[in-house]
Amino acid sequence: MHRYRSHTCGELRASDVGTDVRLSGWLHNRRDLGGILFIDLRDHYGITQLVARPNTAAYEALDKLSKETVVRVDGQVVSRGTENINPDLPTGEIEIEVGEVEVLGAAAPLPFTINTEDGVNEERRLEYRFLDLRRERMHRNIMLRTAVISAIRHKMTALGFNEMATPILSATSPEGARDFVVPSRLHPGKFYALPQAPQQFKQLLMISGFDRYFQIAPCFRDEDARADRSPGEFYQLDIEMSFVEQEDVFQPVEKLMTELFEEFGNGHHVTSPFPRIPFREAMLKYGSDKPDLRAQLELVDITDIFEGSEFKAFAGKHVRALPVPDVASQPRKFFDQLGEYAITLGAKGLAWVRVGEDGTLSGPIAKFLTEDNVAELTKRLSLAAGHAVFFGAGEFDEVSKIMGAVRVEAAKRAGHFEEGVFRFCWIVDFPMYEKDEETGAIDFSHNPFSMPQGGLEALQTQDPLDILGWQYDIVCNGVELSSGAIRNHEPDIMLKAFEIAGYDRETVEEKFAGMLRAFRFGAPPHGGIAPGVDRIVMLLADEPNIRETIAFPLNGNAQDLMMGAPTELEEARLKELHLSVRKPQPK
Repeated sequence: MHRYRSHTCGELRASDVGTDVRLSGWLHNRRDLGGILFIDLRDHYGITQLVARPNTAAYEALDKLSKETVVRVDGQVVSRGTENINPDLPTGEIEIEVGEVEVLGAAAPLPFTINTEDGVNEERRLEYRFLDLRRERMHRNIMLRTAVISAIRHKMTALGFNEMATPILSATSPEGARDFVVPSRLHPGKFYALPQAPQQFKQLLMISGFDRYFQIAPCFRDEDARADRSPGEFYQLDIEMSFVEQEDVFQPVEKLMTELFEEFGNGHHVTSPFPRIPFREAMLKYGSDKPDLRAQLELVDITDIFEGSEFKAFAGKHVRALPVPDVASQPRKFFDQLGEYAITLGAKGLAWVRVGEDGTLSGPIAKFLTEDNVAELTKRLSLAAGHAVFFGAGEFDEVSKIMGAVRVEAAKRAGHFEEGVFRFCWIVDFPMYEKDEETGAIDFSHNPFSMPQGGLEALQTQDPLDILGWQYDIVCNGVELSSGAIRNHEPDIMLKAFEIAGYDRETVEEKFAGMLRAFRFGAPPHGGIAPGVDRIVMLLADEPNIRETIAFPLNGNAQDLMMGAPTELEEARLKELHLSVRKPQPK
């Protein structure tokens, strides 16, 4: 028999009754019932119940051991009997009558329980992550991640893509976040940068003639944490294709996502095909460029209705309306609570009216609406008895943010929210540039390596703020999975695009020397995208926080509480790297 096990803890069935077996695992739980000791033994594969009788060596050994001790047990498979079957366990028809016990790894007192999902704070869980990962939910999430990545590799290969690796040590690149830098010992005063994304390298692979590339790529960005973003490092499915237009990129990605979410989505329906929504339309209808389409409500721009109005709350402001059917009969509490929710988002309040059976409007602002206002609102919003309308007014971006969130919350509270579905969409036609509100300078609004719609002519003749890029995002249930673009592969267009954003020719030639040199030796049209693996798994696992799907994440302050990173370097190591440390002075 094998030194540690003849079977796993998830393997034995009724057909094994009478077999002598050896199992190894962790003491998951213990129950003493009438002097008979029942032990749940757990390993990666499942749980098997052990039985130790009184006045036996096995009983004496198991009774004294703490939970999470690792043991080897020898025993015989016996039937539980019909009345004692546990239908929740694959091994629930049998148990092991233990004859011999060997301790393989003793366990110290536990900082939190493993066999229950009690409310342990995240800091403690991350400090003892190796224990946290033993818990059923976390173990399941990490194995889901493994299965998803394996499926991605299989499906991408089947779609004709080739997996390739790109460098980890490289040069800094303006991807929109801070780089993590690595000092060079051999080149004093110089630094490598960890890649924010393999952007330039995957483009260079296309220029090198490899046509279809993918990689489960590690990326590093020195940025703050969010619920859907892990600080420090993350993984993305990096994709690039040659001789493609926008729709050519969409097709394989849409097929991949549909298959992945159908396979691992716990029976949730995947709506297909994915709608294409222009950025400006998304901001007007949904208040967001990552709309949650499960919310079956839309915002309506009604700014023009109140132009020149004497109603000061709306006059001279951007005004958005949210019509909601079948809620006019709700108690006042429904409206007040939605208003309180808007206040938590930064609103001063939430104006509203409701439509009565006779078509008249009532509510806090009804008296401020003229007959023409009411007539136009009724027509524009297709109002009918039972409707309520919520209003937001202010600056465009502020109203979009607040009313976009109110749209989703109102849909959930009013029963206009689809459950059990994955609603994907493509957001397209992003503005190529944006204006800095403080300085008035023009800068890139999305990916600086994107091809502008209209090419060089558009850059030379159009207002920069009117130019659209061949840029796109893929969104699922309100979560942005990725940005992508058709790349700018022509040096003249690239130089002009950066010139508009304030970069002179010399700077661009210096910062992107490798790319520009490659472009000048025959570059194919190409494009790609890079869906976040962590976010995909977060959605599939139905977890609200991305750290719940990563084995060893940093905390919200970009610290590894288990390993103690980041750490200080000894003076000798700093000297070897030609570095000195200047800490910030206390304020």
